[in-house]
Amino acid sequence: MSKLFQALHKMSLPPSGAKVWLILCLLLVVACLTAYTGTGPSVPMGDYVFNYPANFGNRINVPANNPTTQQGVYLGRLLFYEPKLSATNTISCGSCHQQSKAFTDGRALSIGVNNGLATRNSMSLANLLWTRKFFWDGRAASLEEQAAFPLTNPHEMGQSIQVSVQKLSNTKLYPGLFKIVYGDNIITGERIVKAIAQFERTLISANSHYDQYLRNAYQPTADELKGMELFNRGPDPEKGIRGANCTHCHGGPKTYLELFHNNGLDSISKDEGLFAFTGLITDRGRFKVPTLRNIALTAPYMHDGRFKTLDEVVDHYSEHIKQSVSLSAFLQGESNEAGGKSLKLLPKEKKQLIAFLNMLTDSTFITDKRFADPHQSTKN
Repeated sequence: MSKLFQALHKMSLPPSGAKVWLILCLLLVVACLTAYTGTGPSVPMGDYVFNYPANFGNRINVPANNPTTQQGVYLGRLLFYEPKLSATNTISCGSCHQQSKAFTDGRALSIGVNNGLATRNSMSLANLLWTRKFFWDGRAASLEEQAAFPLTNPHEMGQSIQVSVQKLSNTKLYPGLFKIVYGDNIITGERIVKAIAQFERTLISANSHYDQYLRNAYQPTADELKGMELFNRGPDPEKGIRGANCTHCHGGPKTYLELFHNNGLDSISKDEGLFAFTGLITDRGRFKVPTLRNIALTAPYMHDGRFKTLDEVVDHYSEHIKQSVSLSAFLQGESNEAGGKSLKLLPKEKKQLIAFLNMLTDSTFITDKRFADPHQSTKN
């Protein structure tokens, strides 16, 4: 702008002419800036670079037909929080997956349109980039397939894809964004779920005290260290080794393995779980093992939300495992007492184990603005 004034100063125009030229030039600059920013949002462009610790591994799950881009994630975030995708225009994906609760909702069963209840507890969406089976019963083989289900389920968002497409097509915002992401402004159900899946893949939680400990940036308390030992060890009373036997299902730095287990909640499970798809009696009551990331924030627990606290969860594994033909082999015959029938953790050990579980809380994950509900001003 200073060069513009210098150029005007050198011109041989009379003072009044210089003022006219100055005004015209300033108007031109304003017009150019307006044309550059437009009246819509500024959309980041280019490939999206995932940032995660090396110990998480590179076996990530991104389908070839839905590469992750910055513009796709931008659109997906808007759609994740878009209530127009529900029959009542009041519920979004973010209603049942709230950032402050590590993308759960604090309810035993989520409430959908017309106060309908979901059939199972809302799972955390942390670290889905590495996941290959979705839902408690693993019925979805991709994030794209997973995203489609709650949109149309009558107990959740309760709206047909066709109606959702029509609603978004009638907005000022979305047709232009779909053009930026997909090359034209045609909105389809497939494109909606692809964008949502792109956003969900970016929800990486990797900065808890446990992560900081693994990179030598945090010194655990004595209880946290003891709890970590218990978590990582199986009991062997003959050798005087006490353990909580957790890593068979929750091992590794992500505290998650792609496994399905009957964890002894009931002798005869009312919810068939994996059995509904396989018909195998040994799959009755078997459910997906969830990540323990941010577990202190994701109460209530289990597929039906029956346990309100971590104390109840630990008590269950310590003393209340129910026998059944499909009970996980990892939960059978494990005890801290010679000849014992249950794990039998001491009260102090339960406290220490929970201290470690609290180390898995990632405060940066639940406050990261990249994952938050976008400004309402961007929605039209």
